[in-house]
Amino acid sequence: MALLAAVLALPATARELPPTPQTTLEALFTPGDAIDVKLAALIDNAKREVLVSAFSFTNRRIARALAAAHARGVHVEVVADRAQTFELPGSAVSLLAQEGVAVWLDGNFAAAHNKVIVIDADSAEAIVVTGSYNYTTAAQTRNAENVLIVRRETALARQYRANFMRLRDRAQRYGGDTVSRR
Repeated sequence: MALLAAVLALPATARELPPTPQTTLEALFTPGDAIDVKLAALIDNAKREVLVSAFSFTNRRIARALAAAHARGVHVEVVADRAQTFELPGSAVSLLAQEGVAVWLDGNFAAAHNKVIVIDADSAEAIVVTGSYNYTTAAQTRNAENVLIVRRETALARQYRANFMRLRDRAQRYGGDTVSRR
């Protein structure tokens, strides 16, 4: 309980940001759009870093893209909801950890309900992906979901990256079968 109180007492990092002239926005929806294909392609094009905050994660296409990015030297980290990782049949989180991706489990809240991907936050080509879309087969094939892809908005990407780090620093490292503190 003390940890939760400490997390909630942290100052908010939210602030309004005007878009830059280079910023582009793309909205995708299921059913209809192949969001998993689009997200895998974005990950495939990452140069330095991919950070993923996930509630539910069963989509093998996205998991393979993350593992491949890690294998080619891109820094990849995942913060996943602890309960969903252990309770969701077919969770891909343990597979990512077994592939060497740095995985953290967040059990500090009723739900670590973020669905965010941050790619190359410190670059001019920064990307933030957010929306209702869980990284699951159901989100792609059975649910009505959405994502918003924000490109070339470094200040926003840095805000999302800072939030990712704040959550990661309070989560537990996961090795694919065991959980440990740093």
